Amino acid sequence: MNPVSLPLPPLRRAAALVLLGALALGGAAGCTTAADSAPRTPQEQAQESSPTGTTTPTSASASTATDVGWVQLMTPMNQQAVKLLTLTATRAAEPRVRDFAVRLRTGQEAELDRLHGLLTRMGLPGTDVHAGHDMPGMVTVRDLEAARAAEGPAFDRLVLVQIRDHLRQSAQVSRSEITSGRRADARELAAALVTAREASLAELERLPGAGRALG
Repeated sequence: MNPVSLPLPPLRRAAALVLLGALALGGAAGCTTAADSAPRTPQEQAQESSPTGTTTPTSASASTATDVGWVQLMTPMNQQAVKLLTLTATRAAEPRVRDFAVRLRTGQEAELDRLHGLLTRMGLPGTDVHAGHDMPGMVTVRDLEAARAAEGPAFDRLVLVQIRDHLRQSAQVSRSEITSGRRADARELAAALVTAREASLAELERLPGAGRALG
């Protein structure tokens, strides 16, 4: 989750950060898929442009690069967060942190079910296209290793920071999908994610030890 913690080659690291930045700005430049490059059908072309050249509303099946980039980023972000939350549910020293982790994990697993359904409807693979990328808000292998090596209050402080960063970054990217995505089902899910993230962040900041951990 900490950009300096992963030993990625500079070009690969930069490419990953460009994707997140593009989503934050309302696009997904540099992240193309078969869904984006496939030829448009006459019906899709008719939906996308009116006789005057203006954009018209499209069906829920029409996807933009923003939609694709968002769902392909949010899915592994949740998957990795669930791993950390599973660890926290049994390892946290503070009972309220453990309880929080259990409830947040349940919510993120439910989101994953909806994200996987969206991937299927969009005709996208379920594989992690960002595996190994240094993405802000992504719980990395090194993050998990550091958490497993920590104990007691030190463990709690470490995971509170990681979970906070995950919640913040996934909310930021989801807000970009709300404003710049096209698919109604993707935007609806993004809005639900933002609402959940805001509530979780508010609760996390009230947990014992959060003030010291988060600064």
